[in-house]
Amino acid sequence: MNSFENIITTNQSGIYKIIINRPATHNSLSVGLLTDLKNAVIEAEKDISIRVVILTAAGDKAFCAGADLKEGLSKGQMPKMSESLINFYNPLIKGIRESGKPYICALNGIAAGAGCSIALACDIVVASSTASLSQIFIKIGLVPDAGASFFLPKIVGNRKAFELFTSGRIVNANECLELGLINEIVEPEMLDQRALEIASSYKNAPTKAIGLIKKMLNKSSHASLDEMLALEAEYQDVASLSNDAGEGIMAFLQKRKAEFKGK
Repeated sequence: MNSFENIITTNQSGIYKIIINRPATHNSLSVGLLTDLKNAVIEAEKDISIRVVILTAAGDKAFCAGADLKEGLSKGQMPKMSESLINFYNPLIKGIRESGKPYICALNGIAAGAGCSIALACDIVVASSTASLSQIFIKIGLVPDAGASFFLPKIVGNRKAFELFTSGRIVNANECLELGLINEIVEPEMLDQRALEIASSYKNAPTKAIGLIKKMLNKSSHASLDEMLALEAEYQDVASLSNDAGEGIMAFLQKRKAEFKGK
């Protein structure tokens, strides 16, 4: 397992936890942090013992404040942003979305800019009651990035997405829940425990099928009905040949609880 400078990782019985660990900068996204996150996502995907990933952050004020603008300006001028997105942000977002394993975001504070994009890229978001989201790009004259323009309209619709993008306002946890941006809210002291409970349920689930479901959802937003019907047939064949499907069917017939191995 890799050693990282800007994140803390643990693997407990198949639950891989990634903790963003730059609380002094509100967990802002430096090149070093982005590199660590990208490599941790790759590590989680390659390790067959890992069944589910929890992504959270140190401290209680910020999950991630977005890009570390001070780092960019410290070099005298802001680097070309497309290069940073292509080399660091986009691989991270694609790694989460294209992973065959479920990602649970334990949102412990504000997630702004690209930090919001990272949270939205996860499959489940459980949030502290003090957490919030903000598409803050407009406040500094920039446009949404790191997948925000893909995720947000699909969740809230174009009209609401336009409002959130062009105002950059902070959306509190209760409104996030109403809009479908998060799955549930818990008190701050219960966040870690609740994320672990959700992760434990996925750890014992048929991982192969979950990975296929993620792929189906990624394609469904821009595919036709005919295309999705064909994809369902294709993926059902793949799923039915997995060990987990064999175990699930046998357990159903034997009227017992299935013991899925993620294979």
